[in-house]
Amino acid sequence: MSQHLHHDIVIIGAGAAGLTLALELANTHKVAVLTKGEISEGSTLYAQGGVAAVLAETDTVDSHVQDTIIAGAELGDEEAIRFTIEHSKESIDWLIDQGVPFTRYGDDQDYHLTKEGGHSHRRIIHAADATGLAISKTLVKNAKAHPNIQFYPDHIAVDLVTTQKLGLNCPNRVIGLYALNQDKDEVEVFHAHRVALACGGSSKVYLYTSNPDTASGDGIAMAWRAGCRVGNMEFNQFHPTCLYDAKAKTFLISEAVRGEGGRLLLPDGSRFMFNFDERGELAPRDIVARAIDHEMKRLGVKHVLLDISHKDPEFIKEHFPTIYKRCLSYGHDMTKGPIPVVPAAHYTCGGVVVNQHGETDVADLYAIGETSYTGLHGANRLASNSLLECIVYARSAAQNILADSTPREDFTIPDWDASKVTDSDEDVVITHNWHELRRFMWDYVGIVRTDKRLLRAKHRVDLLLSEIEEFYSNYRVSADLLELRNLAVVADLIIQSAMSRKESRGLHFTLDYPEKLEHSDATILKPRIRSSELARS
Repeated sequence: MSQHLHHDIVIIGAGAAGLTLALELANTHKVAVLTKGEISEGSTLYAQGGVAAVLAETDTVDSHVQDTIIAGAELGDEEAIRFTIEHSKESIDWLIDQGVPFTRYGDDQDYHLTKEGGHSHRRIIHAADATGLAISKTLVKNAKAHPNIQFYPDHIAVDLVTTQKLGLNCPNRVIGLYALNQDKDEVEVFHAHRVALACGGSSKVYLYTSNPDTASGDGIAMAWRAGCRVGNMEFNQFHPTCLYDAKAKTFLISEAVRGEGGRLLLPDGSRFMFNFDERGELAPRDIVARAIDHEMKRLGVKHVLLDISHKDPEFIKEHFPTIYKRCLSYGHDMTKGPIPVVPAAHYTCGGVVVNQHGETDVADLYAIGETSYTGLHGANRLASNSLLECIVYARSAAQNILADSTPREDFTIPDWDASKVTDSDEDVVITHNWHELRRFMWDYVGIVRTDKRLLRAKHRVDLLLSEIEEFYSNYRVSADLLELRNLAVVADLIIQSAMSRKESRGLHFTLDYPEKLEHSDATILKPRIRSSELARS
């Protein structure tokens, strides 16, 4: 018999988006927060640069909006962009009220604002070069102290439970979920009046990524299976500068390093970015990543170089203490010379289609943060807009929930049925498919694409989806199997979206259609409506 747990809302993920929502609701709601591993493990923890917001007197909302539209290759939703930026200052004020220790600078000790690629003003408020860590530590501390917030670490969501999946004769809505308790190796049933997906992006679908191991697209895949649309999944941002070192596992070098004067160099010491864009190193990430990829392939080299050693050593240590110490631990002293860097999958610009309150196509199901597609990022994310989106949409979702006093019906959810499955003696299948999926996504659906590469990828993912579903139906679930199942779904969505876009725009660059169309729309995929039975119920 499964353990059944009851909450007003279950939030999957404990990053900036999930914890903001939890803290905003906890005074009136019983909140459960599920995390796959440790409570703070997620992309927020590793975010270095900061939060973009209109804070300086010389800056304007219109300027930030325009920078976002340009960086997004004119594919962003201007209404969503303006909504986000108009709420930027109040979101920063909220974080400050929570106790986030943003960096102060100068004699007057005002908050220090830095500048990053694609921004026309200094508008990035930060906590040294570890902003995500500061936000995560602060919000986790506050959430742990709240009596109405209960954390469930080492729980990985299996699937959402909806009234449609149960075959109930009523409008479709989410009523809970199944989750694998990894400590007990048992699937538990979570009942909830609302569920929020705040479990990050899907960069783990690629062989090389700057993201933590948790970024396996779980929220996007579960929402798709529940009947939600997804948008702009072809736009996967590759961070241009991750440390190239076997021991570093692609440690991210913040865009702020280039914002403060860092130069990209070829192995012979020559600069190359001005050959690709008049903004040089401060061009948007998609342009910088493609330029580096081009030069690496042209020269047959494994990396390029990033050099800020022309700056005063104390300036470097003060502005980038975390990066400096981490690089030094691997034998790279950024105060004395250039460091080796390569692009790596970094951010999922698409996701589950939501409105300005984070509501999805399924009633009572919300998606916030990197899991969602709000329209903010368009074809390419502007640096440091992502943490802003987390806070703005989490607070908007909370306001929407708090304003809704409609009573919610309690539904019966069946136990998880594992009576017809066995323990697998073929885990090598999971390992093999895991590596194959990430390899062909990197080779065929990476920074530069072609129709032939995408077709090869589509053939492979169709076979993998069939193999994985057969495995899932016959063997006990495990964390690796659940993540592989979700990554395969996300890979298919990325491939389908990329195949449908007959142009090069933003992060989607194809040699078969190198030009940008004069008019283009977001790519929206809609699940086929079918009578889906509840898995193992």
